[in-house]
Amino acid sequence: QMQLVESGGGSVQAGGSLRLSCVASGNTYSRNCMGWFRQAPGKEREGVAVMNGDGGGAAYRASVKGRFTISRDNAKNTVYLQMNSLKPEDTAMYFCAADTRRPICYWSPERYNSWGQGTQVTVSS
Repeated sequence: QMQLVESGGGSVQAGGSLRLSCVASGNTYSRNCMGWFRQAPGKEREGVAVMNGDGGGAAYRASVKGRFTISRDNAKNTVYLQMNSLKPEDTAMYFCAADTRRPICYWSPERYNSWGQGTQVTVSS
């Protein structure tokens, strides 16, 4: 089983930046799909950014394109989400997730079998 631990959340003003980190342990992950999801109160969990395994490309939710960047440092077993130009609507609990069964990512949360505990991001105007 893969364990994921997120960090880097916090409270920022609109227009600010944060970098989320997710450290993976217990299994290899470089060949697996990795993703970031978020969930605001009263809303369903939604995909933010995903990265295919085996050096594959990344995909982003339309509302974060040009502002967020997902990346991986395999030497550190860590996946990052750089968030720039943050908006109040970005406020949510952010979760790191992995699908250890396949290298190609899906957007549905139920496809992912490993989850972090979440880190809160709050953006004020």
